[in-house]
Amino acid sequence: MRLTVLGVCGGYPAPGRACSGYLVEAGPSAVLVDCGSGVMANLGRHANFRALEAVVLSHLHGDHMSDLLVLRYAVQRALAEGGRTRPLPVYAPPLPEEEFERLRYKQVLDPRPIDPDEKLELGGLVFRFLAVPHTILTYAMAIEHGGRKLVYTADTSWFDPLVEFARDADLLLCEATLLEGQRSPGHLTGREAGELALRAGARRALLTHLWPTLDWGKVLAEAQAAVGEAGLPVEQAGEGSSYRI
Repeated sequence: MRLTVLGVCGGYPAPGRACSGYLVEAGPSAVLVDCGSGVMANLGRHANFRALEAVVLSHLHGDHMSDLLVLRYAVQRALAEGGRTRPLPVYAPPLPEEEFERLRYKQVLDPRPIDPDEKLELGGLVFRFLAVPHTILTYAMAIEHGGRKLVYTADTSWFDPLVEFARDADLLLCEATLLEGQRSPGHLTGREAGELALRAGARRALLTHLWPTLDWGKVLAEAQAAVGEAGLPVEQAGEGSSYRI
């Protein structure tokens, strides 16, 4: 399984960067997880959008799904030219209802509500979901393939059940929007991200959903300090970088 980071910014993209978006691949299967502003252009550097198995959205805030409104035009043209033979499935929380309904577009996108009580299998990748505390319905994801486990927190404040959900993750992709002392509903600090990785027993952690105007080095330092001498690697997710899991 391979993770390619297409965007790391939370809220809005910093100059030359993109918001949340992650390509997860296993063999010939490719799934796009989140699709924020700037992700579509970065996707083209790493994969053929025509071959996507599906898109899975953690929640329906613009910094996680706005480029889906651009991707749909590309898929529409691919369907018309024969580059794709079926609509693109989009799995997403069904709320807010008006945002979920916006995903429907001329039989190009096929929106499907996520059921957190059911696992989702996409081309050999197995997704499991956990509702986490954010300002709208949001799902963290555990993605498994070949005995390996990738956990993506999505946007969340501290939530004890997330520790067990992320237990023994080979890679924890964790939001780290804030610095210690800051508070914003539904978000973690760098220190909390490091603590989550440590308590879950993750083997490696990547920080993402970084606020454009913060010093990302300070966020990373907080996370690394929380891990201490445990020997757990904690890094800033590299936009455009790929990670073998």
